[in-house]
Order: sequence, then structure tokens, then C-alpha cells
Amino acid sequence: MAFSDSSPIQTMSRRRFLRTGAGSAAGLALYSGGLERHWIDVTQRDMHLRGLPSSFDGMRVVQLTDIHLDEFTEPFFLREAVERINRLQPDAIFLTGDYVSYGIAPRKFAIGSAWQCANILSELHCQQRYAILGNHDALLGEKQVTEALRANGMTVLNNTYLPIERGGERIWLVGLDDPVAGSPNPDAAIPRSIRNVPHEPVIVLCHAPDYADDLLAHPAGKSVGLMLSGHTHGGQIRLPFIGALELPPMGKKYIQGWFGLGNMQLYVNRGLGTIGVPFRFDCPPEITVMTLRPA
Repeated sequence: MAFSDSSPIQTMSRRRFLRTGAGSAAGLALYSGGLERHWIDVTQRDMHLRGLPSSFDGMRVVQLTDIHLDEFTEPFFLREAVERINRLQPDAIFLTGDYVSYGIAPRKFAIGSAWQCANILSELHCQQRYAILGNHDALLGEKQVTEALRANGMTVLNNTYLPIERGGERIWLVGLDDPVAGSPNPDAAIPRSIRNVPHEPVIVLCHAPDYADDLLAHPAGKSVGLMLSGHTHGGQIRLPFIGALELPPMGKKYIQGWFGLGNMQLYVNRGLGTIGVPFRFDCPPEITVMTLRPA
């Protein structure tokens, strides 16, 4: 006669534990994949810039980044974000890259997603809409993504700059190519003619935040008052006592939020979408509203 080493009580305890564990895992997946992934956190903060002209005091700027439409961001969720931004009534909108994901879906599908994303972004009411590309956009095709954005009313900056004028005064907006899949060129994007001009601060859009160190080491970096980035998704899945489970290249040092880097400030937005898996934990999607103030 064979005897079991487990008593009925032990067997029941194991079954209860497995059922509880399975239920907890299902609940966690439901929360991180269904609830937190669609819970937009609107972050508001003042950004103090040295030499900010008085006409720009109180200007409200919204940053939206890392949409990753169709993997796994649904069109309805992007439309919800657009509606939230429209209700905020910003003076300008800065879009800092990765409108789509590229690497899993076929190229033709991803290009279609880029056009769909740009078409939804055209519903933004604000007329001052400026965009740069991220690493996924560059890998998919700089020409195709840029064409989609420009055809839908976005001004795309790639290693170039332009003035934003208000009340007869101006600031400079710079867009750098993506540091991971592209070739950022600070000499072209921040020429000597706009560096350290009194009362004409420089704001840089650059997808990958860790490039801030490279920019600060470049002569052009000394003239930058604020850099806005995305790319990291804030870590996307952050566990207690551990933090982010995975971080991308050029996004391992500056992960989320505000950083003071000497004369330059850096803000890293957590992004709207997800990559790899359709989950967020302790790291909800973010729309950032920045009010410009003189330092």
C-alpha cells in the first residue's frame, strides 16, 4: 500500500495557495493592463527659465510623448488624450517622439499606424504643434513618419530650430534627431547665432533623455535652458523596493520627472503608450503641462 506524504489539510492549503496566487496574478494583470495603462496622470509644474521674456511669463506648454499607436495604444485612448489636452487649452504642444512601434508588426502596418496617429493628433485644437522623432520612428522610416505628421499640421524639427514669437519677443525651439537610431547634430540645431542671446532662452526637444550629458559636454549645451524628453516610459513597470524592471538604451540614468543639471533643466515624461507588454504598474501614462516662468 502506498502512502502519501501530504495530509488532506496540506493538500487543501496548497490548492488554496495556488488559487489565491492565480487570482492575484489575474487581478494584477487586469489592473496593470486595463486600469493603470489607461489612467492618464496630468502633471502640472512651473518651469523657470533664465532670461525668459516677459511676454512668455505664464505661457502654458503641453508635452505628449511615446504614443506607440497600435502596440499597444488603442486609437480610442489616444483620442481621449487629445480631448484631455484640448480641455487644457495650451498655448503650444510639444510632441517628443515614438508615435508608433516598429519591430513586431509588419512595416506596412506600422506606416499605416503612423498616418492614423498623425490624423488623430490633427484633432488637437492648438495651432502651435511641434514634433520630433523617436527611435521607433527613425527605425520605421524618418521620411514616412515626418510626411504623416506634416500632412496633418505638425511642424517637425530634426536637427533644426525655429523662433516662437509672442508679444514682439521670442524664444528658440530646437529639435534634435534621435540619439538611439539617428544622428543628433547640436552644431546644426543650436548654431552660434542663437546661443546665449539675452532674453532669448533655448528649449530643446530630444527623445532620449540620457543625451542630456552629451549635450552638456558640447559648447551648444551651455545655452540650453530646458530639455524635454520621453523614451523611458518612466520604467513602465516599477516594483516596490526594486524600481523599473527594464530601461532602454539612452534612458537608464534620467528615468522620469524633473532634473536640475546646472544651467539646464531636464524633464522626462513617462509617455502615453507601452512597449513590449501592454502593462503599466506604479507608472501611469502622463501628459505634462508646463507653465513658463522667469527664473
